[in-house]
Amino acid sequence: MGRLFGTDGVRGIANTELTCELAFGIGKAAALVLTKGGRRRPVVLIGSDTRASSDMLDAALTAGLCAVGADVIRLGVIPTPAVAFLVGKYKADAGIMISASHNPAEYNGIKLFSGDGYKLPDALEEEIEQIVLDGDGAFPAPIGGEIGRVSEAPNAAKDYIDHLKSTVLYALDGMHIAVDCANGAASATAPRLFEELHAKAEILSHEPDGVNINRDCGSTHLEALSRYVVEHGLDLGVAFDGDADRCLCVDENGEEVDGDQIMAICAIDMKERGKLAGDTVVGTVMTNFGFTKFCKENDLQYIATKVGDRYVLEELLLGEFSFGGEQSGHIIFRDFATTGDGQLTAIQLLSYLKRSGAKLSELKSIMTKYPQLTINLEISAEGKVKFYTNSAIKKAMASAKKALDGVGRIVVRPSGTEPLIRVMAEGDDPALVKEQAEAVASVIREQLQ
Repeated sequence: MGRLFGTDGVRGIANTELTCELAFGIGKAAALVLTKGGRRRPVVLIGSDTRASSDMLDAALTAGLCAVGADVIRLGVIPTPAVAFLVGKYKADAGIMISASHNPAEYNGIKLFSGDGYKLPDALEEEIEQIVLDGDGAFPAPIGGEIGRVSEAPNAAKDYIDHLKSTVLYALDGMHIAVDCANGAASATAPRLFEELHAKAEILSHEPDGVNINRDCGSTHLEALSRYVVEHGLDLGVAFDGDADRCLCVDENGEEVDGDQIMAICAIDMKERGKLAGDTVVGTVMTNFGFTKFCKENDLQYIATKVGDRYVLEELLLGEFSFGGEQSGHIIFRDFATTGDGQLTAIQLLSYLKRSGAKLSELKSIMTKYPQLTINLEISAEGKVKFYTNSAIKKAMASAKKALDGVGRIVVRPSGTEPLIRVMAEGDDPALVKEQAEAVASVIREQLQ
């Protein structure tokens, strides 16, 4: 697999790239690294989404952890942000989520959380990676009663749902919405969450069978949700991805409301309530230019990071800010969470809609989106490495940046979670944006495919 960790943990095709042997090694190495200086008998939580391969990888990780003397508490099917929250609530030493997020069912992944509920910094991931790849680790070999034990957490979903409910002041009665669970982890929590908040929620794509996760549903496929909202005259629709750490919406007209627009709406609400620390929002280099303009018009400071909610979080912690996220729907409310949380985002947005009495289509108009085009190019791991040094690609990128200077921009980057290079261009002129994005994509195809 080359380097194990991308922008969001370890990810690959389950059972060919992300194998049981690799998961076993990650379990052993993670226990060794994450519990240094901790208790004599560390405790690690494991949760998963609904992929068929999750049970297999759960077993392998559990075996690796127990083999070095760590106890495992299994959370079962549960969202990624629930693992992050429950690490602290249950006073565990670390947490592991088995999920490939928005990817198809054949993929899976391993996300690691430290004892404070935060995703691991690069240095710790690299330490774990070195141990796994190079065998650079002196593992304990406990015997008898010192071998790790496995237990269940029957109230994990309830504890997480109770936490989410505590973040909003008012019930959502009177709101009629659709909720797309992506046949993923939200299927285990969203129906109960919205029922207990008294929203009238039509729950869609909540019958996982191990292979239908993200298939024509969820935050990456909003078409069915959009049709449902319009056909049934609902107030809006919310959609999660496979592990429910992101949320996108459609308004009452069935039009998409992306992460940038959700952030704009919530930022104004938080500023008005005095909850937006430093009047600052943290986004990424992929955040729409219209959001930057929105921030200037509303006296908000905007800071851009590398793509990945972990980098957004690092900036939030560094500046002691409270709010940030990504266009894809990873949004962090740091007063309530240590990572992006789709269900938390949904209820914060719905709570503001309830209080304001406005429609989502009205609220999203506070930000004007600039025309934006993203081209995804399938590239091998070797091609990703060559991308950084290819002179023809550099020349094409420089030419596109010059053409868009003053009227737009272009961002070209390898995906940290998929075998892709993404070409994103945006600006006032859709024709120019398309021309420059396709010109750069063409050179990348010629040079790397």
